[in-house]
Formats: sequence, C-alpha cells, structure tokens
Amino acid sequence: MGSTLQLRTDRLVLRRWRDGDRDPFAALNADPEVMEHFPGPLTRAESDATVERAEAHFDAYGFGLWALEVAETGEFIGFTGLATPRFDAPFTPAVEVGWRLARSAWGLGYASEAGRRALAFGFEEAGLREIVSFTTGGNRRSQAVMARLGMTHDPADDFEHPLLPDGHRLRHHVLYRLSADHATPGPPAPAHPA
Repeated sequence: MGSTLQLRTDRLVLRRWRDGDRDPFAALNADPEVMEHFPGPLTRAESDATVERAEAHFDAYGFGLWALEVAETGEFIGFTGLATPRFDAPFTPAVEVGWRLARSAWGLGYASEAGRRALAFGFEEAGLREIVSFTTGGNRRSQAVMARLGMTHDPADDFEHPLLPDGHRLRHHVLYRLSADHATPGPPAPAHPA
C-alpha cells in the first residue's frame, strides 16, 4: 500500500489526490445540491482541508477516500473510499465506506461501482471484518447505494450525529453495515447506456 495505491473498475479509477483535483473538488463542495445532506457547502479552505485529511488518512491507514475519475476521459468526479469516523458513537471505532460525486456524475451507477471496489479492497486487502456507512435519514440516494452494495440497515443502529447540535435538521442518521462474512456486495452496477 504505498503512495501510488490505485484501484480500477470497468469505468473508473480510484487514486490518490492530485493538486489538479482541488479546483473541481471545491466546485462540487460549493454546490448546494451536492451538499444538501451536510450542514452546508464548504469554503475553498474547508474543501482543501478535506483533501489534506484524505491524504493523511492514506499515510496513517493505507487506505482512504480515493479521488475518483472516469477512466475513459480522466475527468475528476469526486471521491469514494474508506475512512475512520472522527467522532464517538455506539458503532465506533469503525471504518466507513463513503462517496461524494459531482452532480454531473449522478445517476450513472458510479457510486455503486466505486463503492463495490472500495469494499472489496477493505475486506480482501485491508483485512477489515466490518464496514459501515451512514447518512442523514432523508438521504434516500445514498441509502439506495448502501442497499445496492449489500449493506443492511437495522433501525436500532440509527443514531444522533454527535457533531451536530440537538434539534439540527440533519442530526438523525441511519447506519448500514456489511460484514466480511456477508461481503457479496450485490449485483454489478449497471453499465451506462451508450
């Protein structure tokens, strides 16, 4: 697992971050629709800090949030990967699979395709026993991806996000889980029609 760690799928490349990713990443983090299920859009400094944390996570753990690009064009479209939550909750310590894609990349099956590859790495190469994912109760798109990845949801695992204040509209979160023993992450993501 070194600084050149790169994963591939049929259509995507999951790779370490480059300086050239920062502008398009800042643009997607500033998009209110992309950031609907977060407290708000990110400033450029906050967006750059996310990249720095992602790179530091690779150095510390050997995996992280990979920059995501379309293999055919090299277009940067966001991130997908594995991260350790930075807060205490009933399910932590844990490793989370997550994604954030530019609106132009929505609806093409990219999150499921890249998420499936990240899960395979987590279980097969990093030796993880369980991977979780979580989002706000209203984020149906991400919950659909979690289900497509073969993750399961038990309402008893839902939690109030400790980094958000009581009464915040996004505080209630749902938790999905997948264990290595059950890691058959669903059918392949559909190919994008030509």
